[in-house]
Amino acid sequence: MKLTVDQRRCEGHGMCEEAAPELFRLDGKGDMTTLYDVEAALPADQREPAVHAARLCPVGVLKLTGGIDG
Repeated sequence: MKLTVDQRRCEGHGMCEEAAPELFRLDGKGDMTTLYDVEAALPADQREPAVHAARLCPVGVLKLTGGIDG
């Protein structure tokens, strides 16, 4: 499973950081930084927080691809 972010559309609501602080960080201006390798599959222990963050994003900038195993 991979998690991609459309940084251009991110509005800095911070729901992702709240749901998955090990994956996302927002600075004082609301600009998001990813704390994982966006080119690699997520480790198993980060998949559930990633799914939760993607569901909570009010703008829909987080996209999960691949299955549970990939």
